[in-house]
Amino acid sequence: MRLGFTLARGMRVGLYGGSFNPAHEGHAHVAETARRRLGLDRVIWLVSPQNPLKSAHETASLAERMTGARAMAKGRNMIVSDAETLIGTQYTLDTLERLKGRFPGVKFVWIMGADSLANFHKWRGWTQIMARIPVAVVSRPWISLKSRSAPAARRFAAARLPYDAARGLPRRKAPAWVFLHGPLNFQSSTALRERMGKTRS
Repeated sequence: MRLGFTLARGMRVGLYGGSFNPAHEGHAHVAETARRRLGLDRVIWLVSPQNPLKSAHETASLAERMTGARAMAKGRNMIVSDAETLIGTQYTLDTLERLKGRFPGVKFVWIMGADSLANFHKWRGWTQIMARIPVAVVSRPWISLKSRSAPAARRFAAARLPYDAARGLPRRKAPAWVFLHGPLNFQSSTALRERMGKTRS
């Protein structure tokens, strides 16, 4: 089965999953910050078929969300993919297992915004995810301080790397994670959906 991208052994690849409903500059900020600070060869935006924690009727079609993500994921190192739809996975843990099995020798890192870390303990198999792949968390407005005291951050406090060790994260054995700071981008999908709704009414 073709996934629309190929990866070579030894590559450092960030996996950035989400609904991207819609994609915005904040998402691009997270992806680019992780790419630069971790020295990644690729960042793959995994556009989910449907986030289990979000309402289906509030989620735009996959085609719309893919188009929006492509508009934001600029540069040859950014790849927008519907791999989860193609391989038939809904949960991150299952997606990781499939991709790691398909691309042995690739040094994967999971990328998330600080807003996702705050709710990470609600994800199916979240402790197993942390045990299987290094994680990079990128600061987001309003939530960064709260996220650092979230259940996942407390549970894996001993596995957190210092900021200046970020570039070595892809080579680390999980569990290992780092919190990346950068200029904050204040866009959010929720605010954009509300704005779009007002425009249509």
